[in-house]
Amino acid sequence: MTELEAGREHRLAEAFVAVADTLVAGFDVADLFSDLATACVELLGVTSAGLMLMDAGGQFRMMASSSERSRLMELMEIQRDEGPGLDCFRTGVLVPAADLADRRARWPLFTDEALGSGFGAVYGLPMRLRRQTIGALNLFQREANVVTGATLGLAQALANAATIAILQQRALAERGEITEQLQQALNSRVLIEQATGLLAGREKLELSAAFVLMRRYSRGTGERLIDVARAVIADELDMDRLRGYHATVVPQSTD
Repeated sequence: MTELEAGREHRLAEAFVAVADTLVAGFDVADLFSDLATACVELLGVTSAGLMLMDAGGQFRMMASSSERSRLMELMEIQRDEGPGLDCFRTGVLVPAADLADRRARWPLFTDEALGSGFGAVYGLPMRLRRQTIGALNLFQREANVVTGATLGLAQALANAATIAILQQRALAERGEITEQLQQALNSRVLIEQATGLLAGREKLELSAAFVLMRRYSRGTGERLIDVARAVIADELDMDRLRGYHATVVPQSTD
């Protein structure tokens, strides 16, 4: 095994351990989804990744994305009601679009937007445990026909592990409790999105850079990401302390 392969194996093991750690009470679901999207890009070599969940009202919601482009694609998929993520949720099976240009007849609006955004392939993987599907993991790839079956198998394993972490948490025995937990995660995401926009405006950052800054601050201080978001919204965060985590965050372009 090469050093690169060993490093990848180690990072993959860390990703599964991180998911397993969420089986304790009080874990941050929003942070879990963000970790999963990031891990997919780092471990699988895809261009971007994102996750969508079905809320208690039967509506899809975007939960996490590794890039601004994939975030916009997921929002567009939900708004237009077409795309591999929605199809895989409805069928409970992998929906591959290894060459998006060949799928224009199936998802005309989604395909044109994705190709225009620089993606040549998209894969929808269900977040599923047995017969219960709670959402979808989308993998976006710049080039067509380069993602292997082994890569998709690892992605599905990560998606399955995250699903189990949610559905099998100790306190969740009844469906009503599961629904409540998922709804709390969805509500948390709304606050995090709001805080990201506010922070981006205050610090003149791209949205993705503002989110990275909040997350880095969360990890550095041990505070939950949702609590950091609430502090940003309430303007109660020590901005000088926050800026101490700013070193590698890219400022917003002025072009």
